[in-house]
Amino acid sequence: MQINDDDTLLFIGDSITDAGRDRADSTSLGHGYVHEIARTLRERAHDGPGPRVVNRGIGGNRVYDLESRWAADVIGHRPTVVTVKIGINDTWRLYDSGLVSPVHEFEACLDRLLADTVRQLSARLVVITPFLLPVTPDQEGWFEDLSPRTDAVLRTATHHGAQIVRADLVLPRAAQDRPAAELAPDGVHPSPLGHRLIADAWLAAVGAGAPAAQR
Repeated sequence: MQINDDDTLLFIGDSITDAGRDRADSTSLGHGYVHEIARTLRERAHDGPGPRVVNRGIGGNRVYDLESRWAADVIGHRPTVVTVKIGINDTWRLYDSGLVSPVHEFEACLDRLLADTVRQLSARLVVITPFLLPVTPDQEGWFEDLSPRTDAVLRTATHHGAQIVRADLVLPRAAQDRPAAELAPDGVHPSPLGHRLIADAWLAAVGAGAPAAQR
């Protein structure tokens, strides 16, 4: 996949994508991986500001929340590249609120969103897998729900020809050399270094390239 200066890159997902963006400012990118990607692409632009980048992450969202706002927050922007990062809240809500998101329903919903995007926009797709870096003993048990959900994300992304960013591999690999909390203090929300690693993985996956994060 090649990213051009005239592309519109739209990112949608939960708080990991949101990353504190100002929702009253349509140009706000937050302080996470979306911001890091945009900054890198601006630095590498040939002439002008580089691709337009839109952040439509909202903290707390599950896949069903994305579906309820997909027409306005994705299709309405007419992006040429759509990146989706979703899934951890569908797992997390099971353990903190008892809110069930059956994997087969989750997968069917994600499938509808990707199919609708291709049908209406012919947009190129990028899917970032959910990840977890357990920092408490109880979080180890989350993988019982998260692992099959991640498999569902991979199946759906592959079915629709999406470029896949394996955050579920990149961050645990980085955690082999440092405490998990250094990358995600609560096991879910990335630190600045964690966000930079996701950004670098995205840039590498789409062929845009990026220098490695500072170790």
